Amino acid sequence: MSATKLENLLKSGAGGGLEKLVQTAQNMDSLTSALKDALESGMADKLLAANVRENGELVVICSSSAWASRIRFESDPLLAAASKAGFEAATLRVTVTQQ
Repeated sequence: MSATKLENLLKSGAGGGLEKLVQTAQNMDSLTSALKDALESGMADKLLAANVRENGELVVICSSSAWASRIRFESDPLLAAASKAGFEAATLRVTVTQQ
């Protein structure tokens, strides 16, 4: 695919679905960065991704069950960091990636 065609796909109004997907990815990246900033550096490296579901659940994905347990103890600072970054979340769910 040429760069021009790809650029047209990414432009606003070009197809809706792709634009929404790009916006969701940008939001997840922004949220993940904000949450990592709220954690100690050693723990922040273990947080891989984050998103807020429509029901207000903050979902955090981490690298192992051991880190998931430690990150669960940081629920209040993580929910506060999400709120400060403009994401409304009321509860936290920590999951582990399947490697």
